[in-house]
Amino acid sequence: MIARDLAVPFPSIGMDDDALDAVRLMAEERLPGIVVCEPSGRPTRILPGSQVLRFVIPRYVQDDAALARVIGERAAERLLGELSGRRVRDLLPDPPDVELAVADPDDTVLELAAMMARTHSPLVAVVENDLLLGCITLPRLLDVLLPARPG
Repeated sequence: MIARDLAVPFPSIGMDDDALDAVRLMAEERLPGIVVCEPSGRPTRILPGSQVLRFVIPRYVQDDAALARVIGERAAERLLGELSGRRVRDLLPDPPDVELAVADPDDTVLELAAMMARTHSPLVAVVENDLLLGCITLPRLLDVLLPARPG
């Protein structure tokens, strides 16, 4: 199989879109991340859900997980409030810390797997003529890689 066969339609957002709306879309659609596109439709970045968490979880809690236990549930519920008034661009590291996980429509399963591993991305954007054709998620790729269960 090649990327074109594995890609599924996938929503995208723009750099200047509301960050909370982007996170809401990820949650509602159960997406591991989302493709960020220029106004022309050309993908420029991928915003993984883990990057959203890096943005909203205080650094001192990320550095010392024991502190997460002492923070009350009420405070935890307000974490996403940090996104209020923010744009998608605010959530992304500048400069990008990894290459954009973009595949050509004819890339093979192994090329896709290597790209996901190299970029630490839970999804790969399949792009043709600078336009997003769709994405391949990690579960979709693993489904193809796993051998069928015996009878």
